[in-house]
Order: sequence, then structure tokens, then C-alpha cells
Amino acid sequence: MNPTLINLIKIYHQINRIFGFHQALLYFCVDLTDGVSVRMATLWLFLGLTLLFLRGKTEARPVENYSNEITSHRDLSLDFKEKYFKQILDHFNYNSLGNGTYDQRYLITDKYWKKGYGPIFFYTGNEGDISEFARNSGFMVELAAAQGALLIFAEHRYYGKSLPFGKNSFKIPEVGLLTVEQALADYAVMITELKEELGGQTCPVIVFGGSYGGMLSVYMRIRYPNIVAGALAASAPILSTAGLGDPRQFFQDVTADFEKFNPACRDAVQGAFQKLNTLAQQKDYIRIQSAFSLCKTPSSPKDIHQLNGFLRNAFTMMAMLDYPYSTHFMGSMPAFPVKVACEIMLNGTDLMSALRDTVGIVYNNTGELTCYDLYSLYVECADPTGCGLGFNSYAWDYQACTEIEMCFESNNVTDMFPAMPFTEQQREQYCLNRWGVVPRPGWLKTQFWGNDLSTASNIIFSNGDLDPWANGGIRKSLSPSLIAITIPEGAHHLDLRESNPADPESVIVARKKEAEIIAQWVKTARKEPL
Repeated sequence: MNPTLINLIKIYHQINRIFGFHQALLYFCVDLTDGVSVRMATLWLFLGLTLLFLRGKTEARPVENYSNEITSHRDLSLDFKEKYFKQILDHFNYNSLGNGTYDQRYLITDKYWKKGYGPIFFYTGNEGDISEFARNSGFMVELAAAQGALLIFAEHRYYGKSLPFGKNSFKIPEVGLLTVEQALADYAVMITELKEELGGQTCPVIVFGGSYGGMLSVYMRIRYPNIVAGALAASAPILSTAGLGDPRQFFQDVTADFEKFNPACRDAVQGAFQKLNTLAQQKDYIRIQSAFSLCKTPSSPKDIHQLNGFLRNAFTMMAMLDYPYSTHFMGSMPAFPVKVACEIMLNGTDLMSALRDTVGIVYNNTGELTCYDLYSLYVECADPTGCGLGFNSYAWDYQACTEIEMCFESNNVTDMFPAMPFTEQQREQYCLNRWGVVPRPGWLKTQFWGNDLSTASNIIFSNGDLDPWANGGIRKSLSPSLIAITIPEGAHHLDLRESNPADPESVIVARKKEAEIIAQWVKTARKEPL
């Protein structure tokens, strides 16, 4: 290269370091005609443009030097914007609704995004309002800040504000478009179009989800590997919800959480239910109403069945949400609710009143209720672990009547709860009466591989030993890229939650490992040298 040009480039770089590129070019190309010939000015302009060309050739491409050190989510600003995406109503039938659309809600922030280069972290929304999941998935925000990612939380069709037919969404046949397959197609279309719109066509996408959302993340990686580079599936019970495993396992594992704290706790709970059963057999309904502070006196075996479900559901919630700090997710919980529950059960003077006070942790955490209305606080449905309340509960009930199989039962032998069977026949009858549908056992396994996942790749299956859903998921690594992570002190998808001073060491280690794996997936997806 000509020595004069080399000297000019050196001068340019010195100015560039001080003032930036555009100012450097300005110094070379503006006002240089003062006192010089037009020919010389033209030469200077040519040299300036040459420098622009050389800069493009020699400047290094972005280097991914993001740290895997996670900053507490509480120190980061969410800055999510609520937006709506025009989504196809029926992805698989061109005749029924043509290209009809509905407004699908999503939350997005590019606060930490290295635009056009950083990865896209996409939460596959599950059975509820997406804002709840965004508020309780702080690890994704922390990871986005560390790795320069765009964050998108997409709401599942028929939940929250994403109702395809408005208030008519849960009528028959409108509810028929609520399927796992339609939800996955929603996410695939949304990701593809938003990447184009935001200039992120080459940005690798990693999907995240917890519980059913974790199942959807697994399914996205299986069904759309061309769109999704990897998946973090936290507490994803992909086996038990596909009809695989022992139907007694779930409530056995709920019981185990309380038994681990103190075996006497299990005995106390079991004893309280047995006392309730004795009174029910004697039809001493007035005493039952008094003992459990019920708003109405029970009058039939149906009411006693509802009471048993109401009580059992509280223990399910406490086991799932047994976090080491107070939370406001799916209701308000104190720190270590299993411990709090057992202390109440073991310090009570009467087992049934102690049972009443224990379930108050879930149903009456403010202490404002003077009595319990069994049928408004708990709704029995096709999911024995509970469907919740409101429109979201309708949607989940329908899914539990179609693709999601949860014939879980308690039996008072392997668990501490009253015998409450829920057979395939009972499920079929309930679903036919409620929704006019007959479930198809085995369909989820056929569609999404069940326990035969060996040919899949790039999926993290994280589970906590305190979570009663854990044994319904993948507990052992299946290959170098199908990685199981166990969190011994972890409850339901604790690893997706924000960092907290009360976090056990096991979840800190798990998050670090997840961050490292995800960073590796992103590099590989870009086909960069490792």
C-alpha cells in the first residue's frame, strides 16, 4: 500500500478513536477546498471514501464478549411493551375460517439487545396471563442483560387477553381451535415475522418455558428446529401429561415434600382427613361446617368430595411453590410454605381445625375471609391438580379434556390424602358432559415423541426435587445435547425465577450451567468457531 495512504489511515484512526468515525471523515472531507485546488479537494474526498471502504473491510464484526455472570433481576429495568400480533385463527384448515385472524398479545423489550446480532429469548406462554409469567421469570431478563438478547413473552391462545373469539371463545365449537399444535404454530409464525420486522433474521432463537410452557418449549424444538436453536424446559412434565408413568406418583410426591420436613406432618394431615371421613360417614355435616369454617353446611357426598378436593389442592399448591422466600405467583405464599404448613399442623390442638388453618395459607393469606365458599374457591375439573379460576381455568380444563392427560389419583395408602380416583372412564364421562368431546389417550405421545426423544437435540430439562411435577419429566440426560439438570432444593421452575439472596446454592449452580449451555447453542447456531 502507498506510504502516503498508510500515514493518512494512521491519522484517520487517531481522529476516529477520539471523535468517532463520522467526525474523522468530516475532518478529511469538509473545508479542505479552502486554499487548495478543486483537483486536490476531489483527491481528499476520494481518500475519505477510500477510508470508509477500508473501515468496512478491516473493522472487526461484533464480538460476543457477554458475561455469563448474572445480575440480579431486581437491579434491572423490565421496560416491557405490550403489543398485539395479527395471528392466524386456524393454521391447518384453509376452508373453515380462511385467513381469519385474532389479536395475540406479547410483551417485548429490546433494552439489552445487540440489535441484529444478539440472540432472541422467547418465552412460550402457558396456561395463564402472560404478564404473570414475565414477572416471575426474572432469570430470562438477567440472562438477556448478560448475553445481549431481545426478550419476547408470547401469550398462549385462549389465555389472558389472547381470546380468539372474545367472550365467545369458550363456546362450542369456537373452543375447538385450542390445541397444542395451533399454539406452537402461533409461536412459529410470530417468531418468523417479528425477526423480519425487527431486523433479526440471523439472530438465533432460544425458547424458554416453565411447567406446561416448558413442555411447549420442548415441542417447539422438536417441531420447528429450523426456527428454534435450543430450549430450556423448566419443570416440564412431558411424560406424565402424555399418559406415561404411575397415576399415583403426583400425590405421592406432594406427600413426600411434607414428609421430608417431618414424618409426623404426613401423619397429622392423614389423621385429619380420616377424621373428616368418619364425620362424613356419620353425616355429621354441621360439625364439618364448624370445623372447617364453611359458608354453607354440606348436605351430600358431592359436597364432601368437593371439600376433599379443595383441601388437597391447597397442599398441591404449597408443594409446587415451596420457594425459600415469599412470592406472589398463583397467589401469595410465605417463604417455605411446606414448613409453615407443617408447623401449623403439628402445633394445633385439634387436627381438623389445624387442617383448616393450614389450607388458609393458600385460600386466606390475608385473613379477610370469615368462611370458605367451597365452590367459588376451588373448581373441580379434568386436571386433578387444579385448573384455577376464571376464563383461564376453562381453557385448561378443555385442554385437559383433549390432549393433556392427567389421570392422577390419591389413595390414602401411598399418599396422605383421601382416596379420590380419576380413571380414564371418569375423565371421558366428565369431558363428554362438559365439552362434548371424547379424549384421545396417547395422542400427545404420538405427536411429540413421549419418552423416545433420542433423536432430538439442544434441550435442557431442569427439575427441582421439591417439585411434585419433577418425576413426570426427564430426570436423566439422554445425550450430550439433551441435558437434565437437577436442583435438589428447587420447587416448581425455581431456576426461571429472578436471583434472590435466599436462593440455595443448587439453583445458582443450575442457572450458571444453563447460561453457559445457551451461550454455546447461540455460538453454534451462528456457525462461529467455538
